[in-house]
Amino acid sequence: MKRFGKIQFFTLATLIFLCSCGKADKVADSKVKEEKPKVKLASVKAENVEQIQEFTATVESDVKNNIAPSTPVRIEKIFVEVGNQVRKGQKLVQMDASSLNQVKSQLDNLKIEFARIDELYKVGGASKSEWDAKKMNLDMMQTSYRNLLRNTSLTSPISGVVTARNYDSGDMYSGGLPVLTVEKISPVKLRINISEDYFTKVKKGMTAKIKLDVYGDEEFTGKITLIYPTIDNTTRTFPVEITVANGGQKVRPGMFARVSMNFGTIEHVVVPDQAVVKQTGSGDRYVYVYNNGRVSYNKVILGRRMGSEYELISGVSNNSQVVIAGQTRLNNGIAVEVEK
Repeated sequence: MKRFGKIQFFTLATLIFLCSCGKADKVADSKVKEEKPKVKLASVKAENVEQIQEFTATVESDVKNNIAPSTPVRIEKIFVEVGNQVRKGQKLVQMDASSLNQVKSQLDNLKIEFARIDELYKVGGASKSEWDAKKMNLDMMQTSYRNLLRNTSLTSPISGVVTARNYDSGDMYSGGLPVLTVEKISPVKLRINISEDYFTKVKKGMTAKIKLDVYGDEEFTGKITLIYPTIDNTTRTFPVEITVANGGQKVRPGMFARVSMNFGTIEHVVVPDQAVVKQTGSGDRYVYVYNNGRVSYNKVILGRRMGSEYELISGVSNNSQVVIAGQTRLNNGIAVEVEK
């Protein structure tokens, strides 16, 4: 009888314990269900956003000429140095004139011979074929003389500045590097590659704002002077040349430039930068959008950053509410509590 009583007592105690545990679990479950992640929201809307695109480029001279003879020959004298300003047609280099003098003597003799045959031909003392042969020899020698003259006395084809000198007077020019390089640096030009999305918006004469690292925030102005007519099928871009007047010659070839261009305005949603979340392990960006007590994880494409805001090309609808704080505990579709 005592043993039966003990069994009843043990069974009753076990039932009481299990009931109390069940109640505790239910209380705990209800607390978990009640503890929704807390978030802060911001209302966003579409605005007219200036489509300003930035590019990088290296400054180039408007024209670059390499000064060199067409054949190996000794350099007699170089008349200019790097940094010198030169004018179009100015004599820069005198090459050895031995070959030129020889050809000049031959040309003078041919002129005398042709004058003689020409007189004979006029009075019937020479045939037409003899006259033609002498005339052809004279023309060929005159062409050779002109070519040698150009390659003996080297002049500048442009007005500009000497930017390279690779030889000294007395050196033997044997090809390879030019004797001198002359560049026109008023104006200068920059070449940038623009996305095909803007192909129909780019026009000759459009203005570009240019900053050079060496001059800090000082701004220069350029204009589009050349638009390439085809799209690169790999990069989906097309080249554009921008010309800078460079009257003061502050902008020099080789400088690193940052180019800004305004392609007008377009209506896009603008969100606070706190709303943008970077997905770990990728370059994708997301924004949590709030709707009826829950949030959705929306992939977005960013446009310009404007101070503390981002332009969104896509991903969030106009007049949405987005999460700007509390994203660390969120998942797609989760219910949230909004903090005021």
